[in-house]
Amino acid sequence: MSSAADSSDRLEKRLGLVDVYAIATGAMISSGFFLLPGIAAGRAGPAVVLAYILSSLLMLPGLFSIAELSSAMPRAAGTYFFIHRSLGPWAGTVGGFGDWLTLTFKSAFALVGMGAYLAIFVDVPIQPVAIALTVAFGALNIFGAKETARLQLVLVVTLVTIMAFYIGQGLVEVVGEGAVATVSGAFTPFLPFGIGALASTIGLVFISYAGLTKVAAAAEEIRDLDRNLPLGMLLALGTIAFIYAGGVFVMVSVLPAEELYEDLTPVATAGEEILSWLPGQTGLILVVIAAIAAFASTGNAGILTASRYPLAMARDRLTWSGFDQVGRFGTPTVGILATCVLMIISILFLDVEALASLGSAFLLLIFALVNMSVIIMRESRTASYAPAFRSPFYPWTQIIGVISTLGLIATLGPFSIVFVLVVVGIATAWYRIYARPRVENRGAIYTLFARLGERQDAGIDEELWSILQERGASEEDSFDELVARAQVIDLPGKADMTEVIGKVAGVMRSQLQRGMQDLDEAITASGVRAVVPENASAVVHDLFLEDLEHPEVVLVRAKRGVRIGGGRRFPGSSGEPEADENGNGARVHALVFLFSPEGRVTQHLRLLAQLVTMVEHEAFPEVWRRAHDDQELLETLLRDERYASIVVGSPGPPSKMVDKRLYELTFPGNTLVAMVRRGDRTIFPKGDTLLRAGDRLTVIGSPADVVTLQGDASRHATGGGSGDVSGGGSRDAAGDGAAGTEEA
Repeated sequence: MSSAADSSDRLEKRLGLVDVYAIATGAMISSGFFLLPGIAAGRAGPAVVLAYILSSLLMLPGLFSIAELSSAMPRAAGTYFFIHRSLGPWAGTVGGFGDWLTLTFKSAFALVGMGAYLAIFVDVPIQPVAIALTVAFGALNIFGAKETARLQLVLVVTLVTIMAFYIGQGLVEVVGEGAVATVSGAFTPFLPFGIGALASTIGLVFISYAGLTKVAAAAEEIRDLDRNLPLGMLLALGTIAFIYAGGVFVMVSVLPAEELYEDLTPVATAGEEILSWLPGQTGLILVVIAAIAAFASTGNAGILTASRYPLAMARDRLTWSGFDQVGRFGTPTVGILATCVLMIISILFLDVEALASLGSAFLLLIFALVNMSVIIMRESRTASYAPAFRSPFYPWTQIIGVISTLGLIATLGPFSIVFVLVVVGIATAWYRIYARPRVENRGAIYTLFARLGERQDAGIDEELWSILQERGASEEDSFDELVARAQVIDLPGKADMTEVIGKVAGVMRSQLQRGMQDLDEAITASGVRAVVPENASAVVHDLFLEDLEHPEVVLVRAKRGVRIGGGRRFPGSSGEPEADENGNGARVHALVFLFSPEGRVTQHLRLLAQLVTMVEHEAFPEVWRRAHDDQELLETLLRDERYASIVVGSPGPPSKMVDKRLYELTFPGNTLVAMVRRGDRTIFPKGDTLLRAGDRLTVIGSPADVVTLQGDASRHATGGGSGDVSGGGSRDAAGDGAAGTEEA
């Protein structure tokens, strides 16, 4: 099965929760706080504080939608990828170009703003400084996302610390003696320009939070994505909402309305007022440092995320293939260079501030499309769509998100609407002239059309399936424990599917709360959708059962092979596996049956993908055939880096295990003794299981814990050889014997 892109071109997973938080936080706070509050207050009056709060709440639908789509499709240039795979290549072209241009222009504007704040104390030309900063941040991005994230963290910590001090001091100032009456007067009347003005101001300041989802463009590089992305974005939104609302409250409280409405640097002006007790210009210096950190973090994060859009579009042949090149540092070098060149051109020749504002109107359209993408992906019922994080209150969250963002575009005025239409028109022309002859129409929307009687796109199923296989089972899925407790049926003689299904059903009935007498028929019916991996003598059946408490696996080895009657290459595919001249299906020697509790679709698909990945390995058939017993059969499906075999009584630490019960022994981390092979019996041990000399233990755990286990044995070995504690690797050495076996 082909994947969407060669694995060698994938970006390394270097970013953790703190990095996600830093990128999302840094991408949000710059002009929206340091330049915009005065303009926004001129529209809404004191209600500008409420506008910032409501805007942060309206970000939640987009945040939840981005998190869900990212957990199912973690790819560079996240929003582009989501829109393309759900709404098709035309919408993907519009979204990709629009996002790339607007992020580039907003990043350029941030660096111009940084130069302007530097000019407060140092007489320097703004444009050359902005260009130099573009080159510096571009070089940093080329050297690696992790290095970029480290700088981002420093900038964000500096910014948040100063802003917390600023807001805290401001609140002390406004609640001091006699200040309450002053503040009350500053907020009266609260809505001097009416509700309509408040609505338009919400649309204006919404752009202040638009950078929140920029981090989704780096989803391919995030570790533990299902947890770190939504949590990091929520923490960032909470932090920035507090800074915006608290900071603007202070500005409205301490600055006269007429002065605030015309001030392009209200943070600095208010800072001089509330920090006047500091010696000299210390207060102003602190504000300038915070502003520089904010603009730098926005420019830096903008280059990081914007450069991923041409990379992703090149993978889909919507742009020049050179953008798909990943450099020696594991970053999209060509995309970064192109982004920096475009930023320099915009700094030199364009009204960057106007373009940044208009670009934000297009970002609102992107948010609407992202919310629509979740609806399309779910309603298309694409078989391989398995998000680990699911947006709450679907579909109302997405419906509110679509309506609110489109409505906010309308409040920004006709010029913004025209700009959005112009960008859409240019992207459409590019798609028709350049991209359309090179790409297939692919998207979940065509699968939705199939439900309505129109054409279907099986390509999106195949691509999502390849992503599932690439990601594999998560830690929460406990895949290795599932395999270790699997039931094994070994059939040495001739057998047919009826016999196999009867034996599997007999094993599974003992796991069900109710007997389910029609289980044989249910398993037989599942055969038409069983996965028959290409070039593998195996078939993987999957079935949901209501009375099951947790997933279970049954393995069947048919030494003389079994003819199967149906199947598919991957979930959602319509192609049938090869058949002989009589119409009989393939002959397989490995039959894997996965049973999951009803409703656990995401976990079920991840486990199914991991099982198929294991049997697709080129060495699997030989290792499976040569396995001597149940334990070795089970080990063929364990991931090599997650298990080790120990012979009790061997030199080193295993010698101290003889005649010990498991609860008396200490193993590294959270490793688990999953199986014990004693003579011709496989034992599934408990804490009080007594170990005997010659027992062979299969120990499973995280890769780090398994390495520690092997290292401890190596350090204490006294000539017992490498067989005392062995790791996985059976699929890399099929010719040397069965999986994980060793000489005692």
